[in-house]
Amino acid sequence: MTSETRTSQQPPDHYDAFADAYARANEDGLFNRWYARPAVLDLLGDVAGRRILDAGCGSGPLLADLGERDASVAGFDGSSAMIRLARERLGDEADLQVADLTQPLPYGDDAFDDALAVLVLHYLEDWSQPLGELRRVLKPGGRLIVVVNHPVIPPVMYPEIDYFSTVPNEEEYDFDGVSATLTIWYRSLSAMSDSFTAAGLRIVSISEPPVSPDTPPELLPQSEADPRRFIGFLFFTLEAVSQTSGGTAESTVGS
Repeated sequence: MTSETRTSQQPPDHYDAFADAYARANEDGLFNRWYARPAVLDLLGDVAGRRILDAGCGSGPLLADLGERDASVAGFDGSSAMIRLARERLGDEADLQVADLTQPLPYGDDAFDDALAVLVLHYLEDWSQPLGELRRVLKPGGRLIVVVNHPVIPPVMYPEIDYFSTVPNEEEYDFDGVSATLTIWYRSLSAMSDSFTAAGLRIVSISEPPVSPDTPPELLPQSEADPRRFIGFLFFTLEAVSQTSGGTAESTVGS
């Protein structure tokens, strides 16, 4: 894997070329099935009756999980192939759309109680438009769960990358025998925090959870350390703050 200074965003149909392989690989893979998904569900807690948007929903596994917990769900993805797979999973009546997170979203203001951006934002150089749109569609006090590649990864794996710069890194992945090159935009923790604040989002928690206790042992890293804990993703719980009459942001939930 080599770092680059390419500044173009991934095209909206980037995942179309390997959508089926990606979905197969993640159906029972360590990082999605046993790490990201259960951690997000734990952060959300009881979602019965809540309206939840999954931004970059992929083939829809989190939407299915949330539907089983009696949430009302909607999802979108920039890949039409991913939405096809999500519709096969969730049915023709599911609220699914092809949409680009870097453009205005096809939802009204204050439409959702919660939103998810799981392993999505780190594909984007500029977070201002995506976070602004996600804040817009959230009710005041609503939650946004963001999951991104951990910012400590570059100093450990790619020491040539300047931690304090927002830079792309091309990385090779294998999804069920299909090779794909993904461009991950790394940025510092402080840069992430600044982006959240600028969008009207307050950090409620930052989490580095272990994998699910139900993870099959053969999937866990072979390590003398606790194999259920490793540096992979960083999980943020954010709150959509409201605007006072004076134009300043305030939380609707006590800090």
